[in-house]
Amino acid sequence: MTTEEITAHMILPARRERIELKTADGLALVGELALPQDRDPVATLVTLHPLPTHGGMMDSHVYRKAAWRLPALADLAVLRFNTRGTASAMGRSEGAFDEGIGERYDVEAAVEFAREAGLPRRSLVGWSFGTELALKYGSGLDVDGAILLSPPLHRAVDADMDAWAASNKPVLVLVPELDDYLRPAEARTRFARIPQAEVTGVDGAKHLWVGEKYVRIVHEEIVRRVNPAALPLPTAWSGPFEKYSGA
Repeated sequence: MTTEEITAHMILPARRERIELKTADGLALVGELALPQDRDPVATLVTLHPLPTHGGMMDSHVYRKAAWRLPALADLAVLRFNTRGTASAMGRSEGAFDEGIGERYDVEAAVEFAREAGLPRRSLVGWSFGTELALKYGSGLDVDGAILLSPPLHRAVDADMDAWAASNKPVLVLVPELDDYLRPAEARTRFARIPQAEVTGVDGAKHLWVGEKYVRIVHEEIVRRVNPAALPLPTAWSGPFEKYSGA
């Protein structure tokens, strides 16, 4: 079998299942769980997507590619879902966007689903709006820590940061050099409230992490935190795969 470079439309083997999350306020949220094909996962990513009013959803490209690659490349479980009122190819979750308030129940439902499923070593992975949800609601949940991509720090307040500080759970913050909202120097100042937070600036990157170079950097840093034994991540694949033909 020939070896091919892993490209944007390659879907590597995994066990994938549609899931439904039930929130404490009675909503059904659509999602997907991707697991290693023939073994148990060693760690779990519970992903929180960017702002749905600006196109964010469970299929936002960094997360979609994580679900397509990281179960095979790094033995990770990847849980993606649409927050309330958000739609993607998987479907539309019930409810309506609530400015990050009612979404508290969405985060709690996702973590509880992962816990009840016995998924190990759960970490919240938030991107943009998703970082606000992780910061506001994640410190007291049954997770090992958080990984934050492009945090704007628009909704999270000092009390949320202080709750993470008190939890002693690790926080990895990946900040694009050219971010539209928060850049590395300011991020280091703002996240100083969380002594255990590690803030890493990514040269040349922008808020949306467009380009395979930056997707791979993000995935490498996530794996470095949750399963470093899988590094370096391969950039080529010699086994079976599918090609994504959608948008």
